Amino acid sequence: MDVASVLASGDRYFLTDGGLETWLIFHRRVALREFASFELIHSESGKQILSSYFDEYITLATQFGKGFIMDTPTWRANADWCQKLGFDLHEMEEINADAAQLMRSIRAQRGADIPVIVNGVVGPRGDGYVADASMDARAAQSYHAGQIGALRRGGVDMITALTMTNVDESIGICRAANAVDLPVVISFTVETDGALPSGQSLGDAIAAVDQATNGGPVYFMINCAHPDHFRDAIDRKEPWIGRIGGVRANASRMSHQELDAAEVLDEGNPEEFGALNEQLTALLPRMRVMGGCCGTDLRHVGSIFSSVFG
Repeated sequence: MDVASVLASGDRYFLTDGGLETWLIFHRRVALREFASFELIHSESGKQILSSYFDEYITLATQFGKGFIMDTPTWRANADWCQKLGFDLHEMEEINADAAQLMRSIRAQRGADIPVIVNGVVGPRGDGYVADASMDARAAQSYHAGQIGALRRGGVDMITALTMTNVDESIGICRAANAVDLPVVISFTVETDGALPSGQSLGDAIAAVDQATNGGPVYFMINCAHPDHFRDAIDRKEPWIGRIGGVRANASRMSHQELDAAEVLDEGNPEEFGALNEQLTALLPRMRVMGGCCGTDLRHVGSIFSSVFG
C-alpha cells in the first residue's frame, strides 16, 4: 500500500486511538514516568496492555469499515526524554525500533480486514505545552533524525509529529522524515485562543512549514486541544484550511496549564464530543483522520464515528 497516496487522496477515512497516556494513568492505574508510555514495551504485561488496547480500536474501525492509524507509543522516546529516564542514545534507538516492530506484530496477529497503518509518533524535544525556541530547523532535523531513522528501521509506514508547539522544530522533523522517504504529518497543538503556544496563528504556521519544505507534510493535524479552542480559528475560507487532514481533540475544555495541574481526569461528555467533531467536518473539507487526545478513550472515538457516519 502506498500510504502517502492513500492518505493524500482523501478517498478513505481513518480513525486513531484516544489519549493513550491518560487512559493508562487514570483507567489502568499505570504509573508512567515522565508521561512515557514506551516503557510498556519492556515487559510482557505491558505489551499485552498495548495489544488489547489497540485491538479494541481495530475492532471499532472494522465495524465502521474505516482504516486505522496505529501509533507507536514513542511520543516521549526522543533523546532528551530518554536520557531523563536513564536510557542512552543507543537504547533510545532500540526503543523506537522495538516499538515499531511491536505495532507491526500486533497488526499481523490481528489480521484485520481494513487498512492498518503503523504510524511512528514523534513528540517535541521539550514540553508538549511550551514553545521551545532553542532549536532552528537545521538543528531540529539533526536532533530528530535519530529517532525517525530508528522508527523507519523498525518498519513504520509513516511519521506523525504530535503536539508540536512551534514552526522551526516542525520543519526539522518534516525534513528528517522526508530524507528517509517516510510520509510525514505535522500536528500542531493550540492554546484556548486557537494560536500555537509560540503565539503564531495556525494558518501562518501551516504556511511557513509548507513553504520551507516544499509542501513536505502529507497533511497537517490539530491535537491536544478541545474543539472549542480552535473552532473560530478554522471558521474561515482560506487555502490553508485544505491542508488540515485530521483532528485529535481533547475531551476537556481546560487549558494546557490546567490540564498539567489536574489530579482528576476530565473526560468531558463523549456524546457531545462526537457531535463537536462532526461539526468540524463541515469546516474542514479534507478532514479524513479522526480520533482523540488527552482524556479520550474508545467511547469518545466511537462517538465521533457514530456522529459522522451513524
